[in-house]
Amino acid sequence: MTAVAERKTIVELPKKLRFLRDAHRYKVVHGGRGSAKSWSFARQLLVLGTEKPLRILCAREVQESIKESVYKLLSDQIRNLDLSDFYEVHSNAILGKNGTEFAFTGLLEHTVTSIKSYEGVDICWVEEAQTVSRESWKILIPTIREQGSEIWISFNPELDTDEVYLRFVVKPPPDAMVVEMNWRDNPWFNSVLEGERAHAKTTLDEDEYNNIWEGRTRSAIAGAIYAQQILTLSQRGRITQVPYEPRLQVHVVFDLGWNMVCGLWQRGPGGALRGIGYIEERDKTIDWLAATLKDMRLNWGAVWLPPDGFVQNYQHPTGKSAEEIFGAAGFTVKAVPKLPTVEAGIRAAKMMFGQTYLDADAMAAFIEHAKRYRRHVSKAGVIGDPLHDEHSHAADMYRYTAQAAESMTNESDQRPVRVPAYEPFDAATGVLG
Repeated sequence: MTAVAERKTIVELPKKLRFLRDAHRYKVVHGGRGSAKSWSFARQLLVLGTEKPLRILCAREVQESIKESVYKLLSDQIRNLDLSDFYEVHSNAILGKNGTEFAFTGLLEHTVTSIKSYEGVDICWVEEAQTVSRESWKILIPTIREQGSEIWISFNPELDTDEVYLRFVVKPPPDAMVVEMNWRDNPWFNSVLEGERAHAKTTLDEDEYNNIWEGRTRSAIAGAIYAQQILTLSQRGRITQVPYEPRLQVHVVFDLGWNMVCGLWQRGPGGALRGIGYIEERDKTIDWLAATLKDMRLNWGAVWLPPDGFVQNYQHPTGKSAEEIFGAAGFTVKAVPKLPTVEAGIRAAKMMFGQTYLDADAMAAFIEHAKRYRRHVSKAGVIGDPLHDEHSHAADMYRYTAQAAESMTNESDQRPVRVPAYEPFDAATGVLG
């Protein structure tokens, strides 16, 4: 094999980002549009890859196709840096002549087992990290463990309760360089970008402008449906420790589909709804979920299914419905009571937040989805129907929970159970009275 000649390419970086050339376990850059965060990350990583063989993983929470990754940005910068003689751009990877490799993945699709294929990674770049869940961080970080390995993180903040913001900005780990980078810190901020920024300054509301261009957290995501209710629960101490109470039955509410979710709920005296568990799985069978629940050996109430749980499942070898599978596993199966429209269900869900307590750890993933469940907002600012995305499954599950809550019973209760009383709740404003 012919040795590859060592090459030294120096790229100019914004002053605030020159630390990218130094060794740190975490390199975290957050801020608004036009700050050259991603541009600088891409250029510096490409240069580092020419100096020695590196295995570089480019990750984001959801990647349905390579087009949703930083693949194109890296490809463009290879041409801009005149590195086309060194890097080969393939359909799903970028390879350097010295053995450097850029790979691309979505974190949501991985389990603790499947992510192990990336244990030899030298640098992991997590782009759009504001969307990365707590569970994904728990899986990813221990995987990037080579001696001297680094995790580079870039994002535009959304909410100050986002996992990435709390984990790396509010309480950063040891050996973390954390920098806020905005448009005024970019020495190459051009007149086109300045025109867009100035226009946004005069047309957007202050909260949206500050988020997009100044990198500040939002008070809520545009079009958010349950964000105010979740905020109120947090402010009132309703997101706390909610332990399993054996004297209360555990009701399981499902949203079925490619991303199958279920919530574990207990109904206390006075109507308090206690969220004690949440399961979200892709590519798992209903048989697996039924067995997983049975293994928990809890005081089970009913399994509540939406309409599609009562029809034949042609993905199942026998064509059995979810109702039949859970019934065969020994569960009592009930149908979620119907409401005339999705909007009626959303109103019921907003009302139910007034009776809800959520375990901060067990329900963490649900909480993050609920904060981001939103309506479609057009470029003209017109608010439409709820979006069907990675957050809607958890939100639909909670809507079904609200519809079934009045029918959830504790038939095996033998004595009163002391649980916190709930306060009146204004569904329209999301404010506890």
